[in-house]
Formats: sequence, C-alpha cells, structure tokens
Amino acid sequence: MRRCLLSFAAAVLLLAPLHAQERAGDAAPAPPPRALPSPPESGDESDAATPPPDARQPAPAASPPAAQEGEEEAPESSPDAQDPPAPATAPPDEREQARAVAPGTDPDAVENASSRVPLQEIRRYVAVYNAVKEAYVDPVEDRELMQSAIRGLLLDLDPHSAYLDRDDAEAFDESTTGAYSGIGVEVMQLPEGSLRVVAPIDDTPAARAGIRSGDTIIAADGETFTPSSHEGAGPLRGEPGTSVLLTVLREGAPEPLEIPVERETIIVASVRGRLLEPGYGYIRISAFQVDTAADFQRTLRELQEKGPLRGLVLDLRTNPGGLLTSAVQIADDLLDEGAIVSTRGRISISDAEFSATPGDLLDGAAVVVIVDAGSASASEVLAGALRDNGRARIVGSRTFGKGSVQTLLPLDNGDSVKLTTARYYTPSGRSIQARGIDPDVVLEPENRPAGIARDYSEAALPRHLRGDEEGLPGDNAGDVLDGDGPIEAALAELKKPLLPPVAARTSSR
Repeated sequence: MRRCLLSFAAAVLLLAPLHAQERAGDAAPAPPPRALPSPPESGDESDAATPPPDARQPAPAASPPAAQEGEEEAPESSPDAQDPPAPATAPPDEREQARAVAPGTDPDAVENASSRVPLQEIRRYVAVYNAVKEAYVDPVEDRELMQSAIRGLLLDLDPHSAYLDRDDAEAFDESTTGAYSGIGVEVMQLPEGSLRVVAPIDDTPAARAGIRSGDTIIAADGETFTPSSHEGAGPLRGEPGTSVLLTVLREGAPEPLEIPVERETIIVASVRGRLLEPGYGYIRISAFQVDTAADFQRTLRELQEKGPLRGLVLDLRTNPGGLLTSAVQIADDLLDEGAIVSTRGRISISDAEFSATPGDLLDGAAVVVIVDAGSASASEVLAGALRDNGRARIVGSRTFGKGSVQTLLPLDNGDSVKLTTARYYTPSGRSIQARGIDPDVVLEPENRPAGIARDYSEAALPRHLRGDEEGLPGDNAGDVLDGDGPIEAALAELKKPLLPPVAARTSSR
C-alpha cells in the first residue's frame, strides 16, 4: 500500500512545479524590442498526433534548477489551491479526509502545500491500481500503469493539453526550425485517435496530394487510428522516399478518400513574397517559426527595393500558428505604437502584455490581412493586433478560434507535459478562444457544397475551453478559402481610395 502511495505521489510531482523549467510557453514580462533574440526551439506539431497549433510564449534559454521568483517549487503562495489544513476541532474522519500527500514527501505526512491530494482520492486510485494489477486478463507492468495514469491526468482537460514522451517532445520542437521528415501537415489528435487537419503546409507532399484544412485522417496504410497509434513519432513521420496511404474523411465527400502521400524532408519556408502589381506587395506567412520575423523583414525590404509600396496584402490563410514571439515581432514591425496582445492565466507568471515599439516598416502604407478557418493561434494574435489598432482591415472568413497558451514542461526523463496555462486577448480585451477573429469583409468559398454544415473550429472540438463570446449570435465556424480569389479581393480592398481606420472594439466580457 505504501509503495503504491509513493508511486502516486511521484505522479503528482510531475505536474507540481508548474513554472519550473518552462520551455517555449513562458510569457516574457516585458514588451519585446524590435529585434528580439530567437527564442528556444519550440513549435507546433507537424506530422504527429499532438493537439494543433499553439502560439507558445517565449521562454528563457535555460531554466534554473532551483525555484526563482514566481516559480512554484514551494507552492503555498500559489492562488491556485488555497487548501487550509483541517481545524483541530474537526471530527476524526474529517481530519483524515483533509490529510494529503505532497510531492516528494512521506505519503503519511500532513502537508500544507497547495498541490495536496485528499487521502480518499489516493485510496480510490490505489484500489483501481491494485484491481488492474491483480485481476486484469494479462500482466501489466507498474511503469505502464503509471504512464497511463499520468496521461489520464491530462486527457479530459482540453484538446491541447497532453503528455509527450521523449520522441513526441523532440518531434514537437523540430517544426520550429522548419526541417523534419514527414508529409508536411499540421494536425490535432481527436479523442478516438483520428487526426484533424489544421492546415497542410505550403509546397509539401500533403499540400501537393490534396490534403485540406478540415480533413480528418482516420487510418494510415489500412490501419485505423487509435490513441495508441500516435506513440513515438507517429504514422505520418517517416524516412524520406517512403509512402503512406491515408484514409481521409472530407466534408461533402460521400465516402472516405484514399490519398497516397510520399514522405520527404520538409524544409518549410514560412515567408514568401511578390509584387501583385507596381506599388502593391503580397507576403504569405504559412507558419510562425524561429526565423519567421527576420524572413518577413527581409522579404519586405526586397519588395520595397523594387519601388515604394502603397499597400501590402498579408496572407495568413491556413496558418496554424507557432511561436508567439514571431507574431509579436511582425506586429511590432507594422505598428508604431499600441498594445499587441495580452495573456491571462490563473497564476501570475502566465500573465503578460506585449506592446509595439516606435517604427513602422511600411511608413503607414495600407495593410489588408487575409484569414480563413485554418488561421489559428499566432495568426489570430497578429490579425487581431493589426485590426484593433486600426492598422489593417481583415478580409476572408472567421478564424479557427484557438485562443489558449500551452506551456511545455520538460521532465527529467526526457518526456514533457504540454499544459494549457492562459488565454490570449486582443488589444481591445476580446478573447480569441472559441470565437476567433471576425473579418471586416467576409468572403465565401468558390465551391462549397450546398447544405454542408461547417464545424471546423475550436468551438467544435470536444472538451474545448469555453470562450467569453462563445454562443453569441454569429459565432458559426468559418470557411477554408483556397485559390487566388481572396488575394484579388484583398488587393481590391487595398486599392480603395480611403481605407478608414477600424476603431478598437470594446470587450463584451
């Protein structure tokens, strides 16, 4: 019994230091300067079964081994769980019920830390643990049971919190550098194991094979996905030159599609640009990676060398997000002043505000941003910042609505915990979560089948975090917008004689 209690206490310990060793999810407490150093490697999962696009906050390059100011190694000061010890006059049963196991201590000791677990819950866990160990049809190793228990702690929280083993954690970080082996698609794992496509990455095997935002991949090479299918690198990753046959459910298709895709080394160029016509530039950002902000500045300079720009179309369609720092830097490049984004969580270290520094690389030239249902997280942060500051107009369709921050907590065995710790808010105070960004000019897809219900959004995900504006009129999911039509519409909007400023919208919370 004591051994089992100690095992459970060890499991509790994994999530106790919520702030210690945070990587790729920490919010910097001060506004970023115009030339921020590259953050440590982190990024959205590509070709692996982790929840989708995360605009993760910047983090220090290394975490100190001991608790620093604001960390939670000694969590009694945390507001999250102020659980006072039972009064001395309480009946014996109540006193026993109030006893708790704190991580790293004797399980029989009464601990006043905020991470205490009631003894009755430990007993319930131990009873189930022992039942499985003694009566399950096949023998189960202790480590396997504990791994399942740890995953279960995160399973029902929200679609973006997850336990990542070493391989998954390494794959999770790879995509920020833009180089890995796979098919080139951003996905999120659904509870039954299938993968919802957030967005295919531009000019990758997935995009060339016809994989679309909103598709659901249910099998690979005839093997139907289950939650265990995605352990390790997952079925979409693999050696360059190998092929995988994907079974895909698509909105409007009468039956599943069989789509062969050949894996290759994915080298993602997250920024591309060109002149649409003299004086009017076009920049496409497909994801927010470590070098995206620097690439944006370089691409913009190249366009300006061909002549002064009177306007810029910024295309964020099917951009699933990525590093928050990159989105903040690009917003700063286009803003002379004003707030960019804020994050708010239950604990103070999750709260941050980012503001622009003086200097607009376009010198006030008009900006139109294109978004659609595949634009998520950091894309929504950038679009919201430009629109709320009156710097740009938004055309397209309602965005995905992924307005939460994930913190990656590395563990000493090489695994990591990805935990939702905060929500994003635009400069006007509006929450992106489960609502997204509403465009100023709404565009419709050219070939949407009639009568097809749209459910491609954060709000349609099981267990999603409730949004402040969820359920209000007009919160239906947006559309995925393909082709050059939205670019032409954005250019027409850009060339209007006057592009009136958009007043910041007040929060309806």
